[in-house]
Amino acid sequence: MKMEVSSARRAAKEGLNHDETRDPAYFSYYAQFVHQQNMLQDTVRTSLYHSAIMGNSERLFRHKIVMDVGAGSGILSYFAVKAGAAQVFAVEASGMASKIQKMVAAASSSGKNAFLKDKVHSIHSKVEDITAGIPRMDTIVSEPIGVLLLHERMVESFIYARDAFLKPGGTMMPNSGTIFLAPFTDAGLWTQTMDKVRFWEQNEFFGVDFSPLRKDAMDEVFAQPIVGNFDHRILMATSVNHFVDFQTCSVNDLKDIVVPISWTSSYTGIVHGVAGWFDIDLCGYILSTAPNAERTHWQQVRFMLKEPIGVNAYETITGWLRMTVNAQRSYDVV
Repeated sequence: MKMEVSSARRAAKEGLNHDETRDPAYFSYYAQFVHQQNMLQDTVRTSLYHSAIMGNSERLFRHKIVMDVGAGSGILSYFAVKAGAAQVFAVEASGMASKIQKMVAAASSSGKNAFLKDKVHSIHSKVEDITAGIPRMDTIVSEPIGVLLLHERMVESFIYARDAFLKPGGTMMPNSGTIFLAPFTDAGLWTQTMDKVRFWEQNEFFGVDFSPLRKDAMDEVFAQPIVGNFDHRILMATSVNHFVDFQTCSVNDLKDIVVPISWTSSYTGIVHGVAGWFDIDLCGYILSTAPNAERTHWQQVRFMLKEPIGVNAYETITGWLRMTVNAQRSYDVV
């Protein structure tokens, strides 16, 4: 049998241009302590970055000029200084940039975090908008990752920084990421999703027949990805993957991504959708968000099929999944 994954999703929107009007809300979100704390308290994320930076200190950080793109709380900048960086340029477009500056000022005035003194330069700007002359970087570090690796489209800013500010032969951390996709079975989740559609099937709701809206409701409900952790045992086949090399890919490479699919079902059952997760390579330290790995704030994502598909054990499932950028700092998936 052949399964075309696009049967689960709405057709991709035509426009690929990023809507800059979305940025104020986006940066306002990340200016809040509660959201920075949520990321800092993701111990898998924070400890892996710490291990990667300290573990690569001699090669990538000691006596190096470093840029931290989308610095947020500044934690990666602080780790870079701990690893021996000569100078760190912390680029942050949200109001958190002033908090980084406050930390740096405290290092000079009160001696708190004295190791930061004269080491960190806070730049309140999107990296794309930097006009002041700054040096070329030996290393660019960032945590630009969203759900399924690319949601929020911060990776594009990471790549822009590479092209604009990285020295020839310099290093990106993370240096790559990999998206994984696999079919899953979950009758309960599919039923819960379908229950939202069934409301609009009513033909006698206080004298109103809503059934003409059923198809529109179904398109909208099944177009919504479901973000959350799940038991890896619902997966029905070994995943396929899509590799993104942050050292070499272009921004255009990230705007329209097609992942070919060929799965062999491990057992007879019903495919209710496609599950996705990712790994990133922090220069030899692998951070995984797989369903059988330690949990992170990214969790995993599932795309539901409107019409589940029955498969036999060892049957081949083929198709593709396409991701095209939209104006909401995310992607349309078909």
